[in-house]
Amino acid sequence: MKPLYTSCFVALISLANALPQGPPPQHLSRAQLNSKAKAENVPEIPYTSVPNLLKLPPNLYLGEGIGVATNSKGHIFVYTRSGETHLMEFDSKGQFLREIGEGLYGFLFAHAVRVDAQDNIWAVDEGSNMVIKFNPEGRVAMLLGRRPESLDGLLPTPAANAPTPPAKPYEFSRPTDVTWDPEGNIFVADGYGNSRVVKYDKNGRFIASAGRKGSEPGQLNLPHSITSDAEGNIYVADRSNRRIEVFDKDLKFKAIYDQVGMPWAVCVSRGPHQYLYSSNSNLDFNIAELNQVTGEIYKMELDGTILGKFGKSGKQLGEFSTVHEIDCRNPNELYVSEITSWRVQKLLLNSRPNTTSSK
Repeated sequence: MKPLYTSCFVALISLANALPQGPPPQHLSRAQLNSKAKAENVPEIPYTSVPNLLKLPPNLYLGEGIGVATNSKGHIFVYTRSGETHLMEFDSKGQFLREIGEGLYGFLFAHAVRVDAQDNIWAVDEGSNMVIKFNPEGRVAMLLGRRPESLDGLLPTPAANAPTPPAKPYEFSRPTDVTWDPEGNIFVADGYGNSRVVKYDKNGRFIASAGRKGSEPGQLNLPHSITSDAEGNIYVADRSNRRIEVFDKDLKFKAIYDQVGMPWAVCVSRGPHQYLYSSNSNLDFNIAELNQVTGEIYKMELDGTILGKFGKSGKQLGEFSTVHEIDCRNPNELYVSEITSWRVQKLLLNSRPNTTSSK
């Protein structure tokens, strides 16, 4: 595993230092200038974090906080990496209810969990190259992708100049996320290896794919998170290109939003007025210099208009340590999972903190 993380570290630092920029302001290094979001003078949204959210049973622990999602009952689903990969369900007050898929062959290296409109639970596993659908009772209902018969850790991250591999309709290379349109069509972010989005019908039949590795409009470089709105538009966190790309439900390119830093996690809220959230997460290598200018989450209109931001890098309650997934079913009640703090936080937006500052 060490070579994989080392290569990611080198690539990200090289990106931070190599992007063309003018002379940096006196108070920012060039790496900081290239890592911070372009947006300026963004209003701060007040918020609080609910303490002691999750109540785990004895001898069960959270590892890296990789995925979090809620269902229509307010139950909380957490997908975590530790000694083993675990998918856990909690009630709305954080009381542990059950573990789903314990010992499942498709669980190897968690990346995202989502809940669809019918309360089915979807786990995206980067290590096994699989997307697994569970019905609300927790039984496997659909499998997309296939775990290689012999796998010694994760596949290496492709080099920056590596050619895009030929698209294979039913095979993934370290997938990252999943979402759906109103008709139930399935969209998978096929992330680290293939840099594309793949569309399937509700029964898992391949329809189309979009994107290949690159930086031109419609191209992608590590699609790390994906979400959709009520019209079926698809929002892709094009992480290494430091932008969000928008496609319609037929995967035709529509727009780029590039003012909110490096998007690790994106989410569109439910309800008649939908909002887009994006996390400019601090790197999971915890580089102090870059943590000072990253870590915040942005709230936007669906057209990319920035409404405000909240949070900063840190490990205290109300601070963020590499946000990896956001659940925003309720636009003023968010859940965030964090890699390097090994936790999930519940955030109440537009709530004035008593002891935690959002600045």
